Amino acid sequence: MQAERRLAIMQPYFFPYIGYFQLMAKVDAFVVYDDVNYINKGWINRNRINVAGVAHMVTVPLQQASQNRLICDIELEATPSWRDKMLKTIEQSYTRAPQFQHVFPLVERVVRHDASNLADYLLHGLTAVRDYLRLSTDIVATSRQYANAALKGQDRIIDICLQERTSVYVNAIGGMELYTRSEFADKGLELKFLQPVLTPYECGRLAYVPGLSIIDAMMWNDPAVVDQMLRCATLS
Repeated sequence: MQAERRLAIMQPYFFPYIGYFQLMAKVDAFVVYDDVNYINKGWINRNRINVAGVAHMVTVPLQQASQNRLICDIELEATPSWRDKMLKTIEQSYTRAPQFQHVFPLVERVVRHDASNLADYLLHGLTAVRDYLRLSTDIVATSRQYANAALKGQDRIIDICLQERTSVYVNAIGGMELYTRSEFADKGLELKFLQPVLTPYECGRLAYVPGLSIIDAMMWNDPAVVDQMLRCATLS
């Protein structure tokens, strides 16, 4: 009997929270859904870190970003000063964290990546973090390769699954109202949902804040502990 092949499809985010990587850890292939509309005030180009025990937003500035434009069509702001400012904030916030010496070089490499296109920039970041976390998941660099942008919603997701010859599609728990198991089953696919688990951890003298960027979890925890966090999410 052929082993099941699991697939997930997600928009690219900037240093997303650990639940995003729990989803990545549950699948064999992870499609970067980059030819869909940008979302204002979402997680595509920003995330939160722990500054003095309080969630603080760090943002990648963009040129002419709009919900009427595709993620893959947006460019980063050209001036380099925002990178220095962001890195200084992260460095000051985590310099006393036990994994700082290991994690900050990764963060710096991602933030300073010279891609001008938003999709390319985010792909580099996701790949770098995946490699640091030692996940074996294959990242499919762009959803543009499927040439099915005329399809919408669930129909497009199913088509990508069929093109990838997957047997199980795993979606974030927030998609339960968007997708129907019977529609997937009609195409020979099993639909599952990931229930993320946010395990609290010690943050030195700071208060723990749930749902922050993966940067926070990596800074405060040994890699073996982060690996346990990645594996504790469940599927339903």
